Amino acid sequence: MSFSPFSRGSSSAESSEGGASRRGRIEVRRFAGPARYAKMMSPVRVAHLTDLHVGRVTPFAVQRRAQALVNAERPDLVVVTGDFVCHSQLYLDQLTCLMEGFVAPVVAVLGNHDHWAGADEVCLALRRAGVEILRNQQTTITVRGQRLQVVGVDDAYTGHARADQAIAGLRSDVPSLALSHIAEEADRLWHYGIPLVLSGHTHGGQITLARLHEVTLGRIGGHKYLHGLYGSRTANDNVGAVYVSAGIGAAVMPLRIGERGQREVAVFELGIAPGQFVEHHREQQPLPGRRVSRYRLERRMAKVARKRAERALRTTLEMPIPLP
Repeated sequence: MSFSPFSRGSSSAESSEGGASRRGRIEVRRFAGPARYAKMMSPVRVAHLTDLHVGRVTPFAVQRRAQALVNAERPDLVVVTGDFVCHSQLYLDQLTCLMEGFVAPVVAVLGNHDHWAGADEVCLALRRAGVEILRNQQTTITVRGQRLQVVGVDDAYTGHARADQAIAGLRSDVPSLALSHIAEEADRLWHYGIPLVLSGHTHGGQITLARLHEVTLGRIGGHKYLHGLYGSRTANDNVGAVYVSAGIGAAVMPLRIGERGQREVAVFELGIAPGQFVEHHREQQPLPGRRVSRYRLERRMAKVARKRAERALRTTLEMPIPLP
């Protein structure tokens, strides 16, 4: 019997919402896994979410729709690649409520907004929902009776990524999958034998008409990987693929125009080789990219420290003064 990626359920934002508007739609994009894993494992379905941005900018109903779409796919594992919040900690209870509603185990890494808002507090909200958070760590989970290594790299945008720590003890005889908010970390992770990296951060550009995202994120922002599949899932040594999801939420404006910039849930069928079913698109060539300067990285790190100090000061000022 041939494998069908739709055998466990087919869903769309239109049907789950009872006729959603095109403006608020969420795409379900399907892909196979690395070719070599087709010989190492039976099919495992991984649903990938990113940039939920629970907060003021994105209506909570949008994140709920994404959750419903993921659950309708009946995945074996859900992975989330950072930016759970949007600028503040005011919606952490909503975040916990959202994350505890997934039917499959959830493994996640943090993004830049999580560090800006307070990484420890975001992690606490996620752990209350049963989410396993990887901060330059790896974990081995058992799905469908077989082991899968999940490597999680902390946010590179704010200077927290330590790929060498994350891969410590990685086994070459067990399939592995890596998570990183910033896609460019894939260049390092491939050299450790990890053939597939899932990421986010770019929101797919949000406005992708006339290749506008290639100007804003590529030429100006310096990103090599903007949206979709890059690299190769069929190569062997020191080469792999990275997938950049357009994500669900927004941090500034919720506007999304153009097919590539639409909100999305990405579904990966690990254990199925490319070519076994029709995918949303094939691998594509990266942009030239530009390395982040040490000066810019230090400024980003200083921003995290400044926000942490501001939160600590507010907490101190809000503490009640004991009566004599």
